[in-house]
Amino acid sequence: MSTGRRARGKVWAIAILLTCAACSGTREEREVEVPPRSEELRILTWNLHHGEGSDGRFDLERIAAVIRATDPDWVALQEIDRGVKRTNGVDMPAELARLTGLQPVFGDNIDYQGGRYGNLALVRTPPERVVNHALPSHYTGEQRGLLELQWATPRGLRRFFVTHWDYRGDYEGERLASAELVRARLEDSEHELFVLAGDLNALPSSSVIASLDGFLEPAHGATPQPTYPAAAPERMIDYVWLDAAEGAWRVQSCEVLGEATASDHRPLLVVLVQAP
Repeated sequence: MSTGRRARGKVWAIAILLTCAACSGTREEREVEVPPRSEELRILTWNLHHGEGSDGRFDLERIAAVIRATDPDWVALQEIDRGVKRTNGVDMPAELARLTGLQPVFGDNIDYQGGRYGNLALVRTPPERVVNHALPSHYTGEQRGLLELQWATPRGLRRFFVTHWDYRGDYEGERLASAELVRARLEDSEHELFVLAGDLNALPSSSVIASLDGFLEPAHGATPQPTYPAAAPERMIDYVWLDAAEGAWRVQSCEVLGEATASDHRPLLVVLVQAP
């Protein structure tokens, strides 16, 4: 190689190095240039009618397929059997966990047909603390529960509540008392995020929902989204509510899914986005 060609080669090499250095910058500059990513939290609530669809079939696989398709982080399920005669003694919490790949937390509230019956949470990360609170009961009948899961994060405590409230349309006293218990749990400790999800058996125009409006934010906003009956929804009785540290989370979407056969309720999917 001639001296001239070697000189030109050195010039080009230096130019390339200078260009790369200018593009890359220092490590601190590169970290500033990359915008932080917002965290997404996908929450599904669904009353499963003990796994029996509107066609009379007990089919956990089709339920699990709907859950998998939504790619949820937290799932609130109501009317769950474990070892109950009507569902052939199936352990629904264990089977739904197996079919979805999520972690089960069962809040059983009553004995029923040789087994146990209650609410179920399916979550990606096992909670650090679980409490199943007995809800106020104003008559001799079904004891209902408020299943609480907690996780500690660098930003604060995250709390997820799964519930199913009294069904009697002509009496709101028990549901109002349940709302007061939720208020007490809300005030019990500081948190980054507090989520209540489930079948509240209360219409948007009821005093029960007005009570919740006083201390929680409805994920559906001001527009009710009917969830029941599944074939042709006319009433909203399934909800997701939240309380978040100021500016920490916002509702990105709230949607009633189109599944009309797997249960007598339709599932409700809420997507929250965390501020960076």
